[in-house]
Amino acid sequence: MYTELRETATELAAVLWREHTVYRERGGGVVIRGEHVGRWISLAPTGGKDQARLRAGRLLDGGTTAPARSEVVVDLSVGTGELAAVCRRLLADVAAADTEPPRARTERPKRAERPAKPARPRKSRHTSLGSWVVLLCVAGVVGLWVYTQFGMYGY
Repeated sequence: MYTELRETATELAAVLWREHTVYRERGGGVVIRGEHVGRWISLAPTGGKDQARLRAGRLLDGGTTAPARSEVVVDLSVGTGELAAVCRRLLADVAAADTEPPRARTERPKRAERPAKPARPRKSRHTSLGSWVVLLCVAGVVGLWVYTQFGMYGY
């Protein structure tokens, strides 16, 4: 499936952009990067025969990829021209999402100022009863081992 995706992605990249990079994704898909337009397209297997999941997103400063803005499942048996049309539609959705004004953040009302609580003195750390029991059991086992190794011979 990877070789089929790779071939399809290479043909698709040539139709979409003059300058592009095609590489393999971690999940087994193929990514087409258009550095000059600041966008990327990903083709990933879906599990269906001759189907792929197409995702599109933008490139961030420094070359990292932003999460996908839109995605669609396509049939790979259609021609490269139809795949290119679907990709252009996805890229247009990404461009439209970039031009939308950012949503205004709603500020939460501030909490009423409370007087600061006095700091409690920290309790000193003591070994708990359970820890003492474990230590005594370990010491008993070590003592029993020493007795059986050296106690029988009268050293």
